[in-house]
Amino acid sequence: MIRRLLILLLAAITVFSFSQERSLAKDSKASTKKPRYRTRIPASKQRSGDPEKGYKYLVEGDYIVSGIPIGLFSMARPPGKNQLKRKGDQAPLPYHFTAVTAPNGVRVVTSNCLRCHAQTLNGKFILGLGNSTVDFTADRTSTVSMVDGMIAGLHGPDSPQRQAYKTLHERFLLVSPLIQTKVRGVNPADNLAFVLGRHRDPETLEWIDKPKTTEKTKKHVVIPTDVPPLWLLKKKNALYYTASGRGDFSRLMMASSLLTLKDSSEAAEIDKNFADVLAFLETLEAPKWPKEIDSAKALQGEQVFKDECARCHGTYGPDGEFPNYMIKLDTIKTDPMLSDWQNSVDSHSYSKSWFGKGPYAARLEPGNGYIAPPLDGIWATAPYLHNGSVPDILTLLNSKLRPPYWQRTFNTSDYDFGTLGWKYQKHENSNKGDKNIYDTTLPGYGNQGHTFGDDLSEEDRQAVIEYLKTL
Repeated sequence: MIRRLLILLLAAITVFSFSQERSLAKDSKASTKKPRYRTRIPASKQRSGDPEKGYKYLVEGDYIVSGIPIGLFSMARPPGKNQLKRKGDQAPLPYHFTAVTAPNGVRVVTSNCLRCHAQTLNGKFILGLGNSTVDFTADRTSTVSMVDGMIAGLHGPDSPQRQAYKTLHERFLLVSPLIQTKVRGVNPADNLAFVLGRHRDPETLEWIDKPKTTEKTKKHVVIPTDVPPLWLLKKKNALYYTASGRGDFSRLMMASSLLTLKDSSEAAEIDKNFADVLAFLETLEAPKWPKEIDSAKALQGEQVFKDECARCHGTYGPDGEFPNYMIKLDTIKTDPMLSDWQNSVDSHSYSKSWFGKGPYAARLEPGNGYIAPPLDGIWATAPYLHNGSVPDILTLLNSKLRPPYWQRTFNTSDYDFGTLGWKYQKHENSNKGDKNIYDTTLPGYGNQGHTFGDDLSEEDRQAVIEYLKTL
């Protein structure tokens, strides 16, 4: 029982992202005028760092400093595989957990960024692959309180061990009901950052129990997103699906620390390490397709891709170039809820806060649409679209085949090498809200849009799929 409660808790600790038809794109290519359906995102200067130090901080760092006493954790969970090759008391921990020292000196276990930014696929551990299996559908408030009771019973109600868990306990009582998704496999990271940001003084970053409520914050809505792969960072000029993350990427990436940090002085210490984390993430490479590729078909697909897709998604190979385009909503036509929501919240307050000041300022400037992402390693990143509503590349390139209700096993070896995505079962309905069934009729979960592949012949479509295996 203790083991199950701890797993449920720690799984939730951190959540740390035409047809304005093909004819429109073709016409714009031939025109000398600037295309109206896309906007180029300018680059921002980034800090340099030490990749080796960045890796160590990512997997062992103290950017979250409250958690479960390590002794209690060890009682409930047997040693893992040590996939990260860590040493000491880090070695027995699964890759998404880290042992840190709480401010009062107690050694605790908490989640790290890899809870959402790593996953096993077909038996291979891939650091940087977005985790599409985590379950955020449940409210964990009762779980965190039960764990608190266990710590009090084991160590005493006024013990240092309970104090080391207190911050995490209190924060999750607040945030857990506000980050519940409707289906499993999507991520509420945007909502978590928004909620934590509202409970911080913008200048000092000290915790505020009851922030002011405005018209924009009265109605809380949970927006589902699919976690993008981290190896794409080196090509991007802005973070997040709406390209809202501008300026200093290192500072933008440290948002998970808002869960437990004390104030801006502690944030400044964490911030120094994230330049190294960014340096490490820029060394990540996309995983290679693990099977044979039909080279003739891939060559045919490359030409189709260059004709139909490259103007937005870029070109690849030694001379490849990624253009960093934001595609407008009325062209891409994918579910607008994330874009609309990010444009409705007060992004300016972030830019005026500690995060937006100093020589390494970060900004939130969402566009009216979604970025056309780089496609390196796209074969491994199912499901697709910004909300994970499309199970494979075959249906991404043929919208008529997209299932309105579909279910996968969440077994990370259940991959379909023919369609490039998850094997799935179609359903006639959501089966009364079964959270393992992806329901594309829910607000924010729609699978519409990106219909550019619909006009391809089946031969060309299969050729493009073969080419995508090479990226």
